[in-house]
Amino acid sequence: MNTDLHPDDVETLSLAKSADYLLEECRVVIPGVQTLFGFQLAVAFTDRFDNALTHSEKLLHFGALALVGGAIALIMAPAAYHRLTSADRVTSHFLRVSTRMLLAGMPLLMLSLAMDTYLVGRIITGTRVAGWVAGVMLATFAGLWFALPLVSRVLRLDPSARR
Repeated sequence: MNTDLHPDDVETLSLAKSADYLLEECRVVIPGVQTLFGFQLAVAFTDRFDNALTHSEKLLHFGALALVGGAIALIMAPAAYHRLTSADRVTSHFLRVSTRMLLAGMPLLMLSLAMDTYLVGRIITGTRVAGWVAGVMLATFAGLWFALPLVSRVLRLDPSARR
């Protein structure tokens, strides 16, 4: 490990390495998202789901399920896109499109997690507490996934951020 690196040092990646990183990021995220989707599907067939939630809350859960389905589609799309358009090469167009798909899936996942957190919290603690916890969760995800990187980019705190 080279400890002589300056904090402002930046290494530019090749297209191939960038594509490897992007696809690896998708591969790391997708099992957790698919597991969440499975739990969301399974819970709808329990007596507790049927008895503890109002019709509106069941619809909220259905919306959360649809959001996770959308997130899965967007997060898995880069691999399919690459295989079907340019399996033998990497293009900057592929990286742009795939990055946008991955980033578009994140808000869907974020909203779904907050919605289901609200529903579980509502059953356990009551509506007011559940709403606060879900709101804090939503704000935390939004802050870490979007606000922090954007602020870092705008303030140029990360030398690797595009200018």
